[in-house]
Amino acid sequence: RHLLFTAKRNIDTIRFLDRIIGEIEQEVVLQIKIKKEFIKLLTTPGIGNILGLTIMLEVGHIGRFPKVGDYSSYSRCVESKKISNRKKKGENNKKNGNRYLAWAYVEAANHAIRCCPKAQKFFQRKMAKSERVLATKALANKLTKATYYIMRDQVAFDEDKLFG
Repeated sequence: RHLLFTAKRNIDTIRFLDRIIGEIEQEVVLQIKIKKEFIKLLTTPGIGNILGLTIMLEVGHIGRFPKVGDYSSYSRCVESKKISNRKKKGENNKKNGNRYLAWAYVEAANHAIRCCPKAQKFFQRKMAKSERVLATKALANKLTKATYYIMRDQVAFDEDKLFG
């Protein structure tokens, strides 16, 4: 009986917070105009209005990144280390790049794991070889690369191109 009461209160709280979050999202969308090059970004699994707006506002003009690797690095989705003769010689500055983009892509990866079967399969394959954090970051890196081309070339997300 007490468990049922507690569960009902938790459900009420979740519904209340969902409503508040929805109101906040609506207000943010009214305040910020989505740029043309970022509209197709919303076709990516895991990226909704808020993550799309975060990416748009943090990236600025996508043309400032000449290569996809530059964008992945700026988004903190690749390792930061120095290697010479296949030996680790040190680490570069791990704090370089944009922490908000790093957060956005990890959030997108976590959501994509739940809603995209091919992303989930990729994630499971990576998890079998390493730990969860590295597998999530690997998926975030894939999403970073995909969104770079989506923004640069103005194309919709294509699962088959990303996951083969």
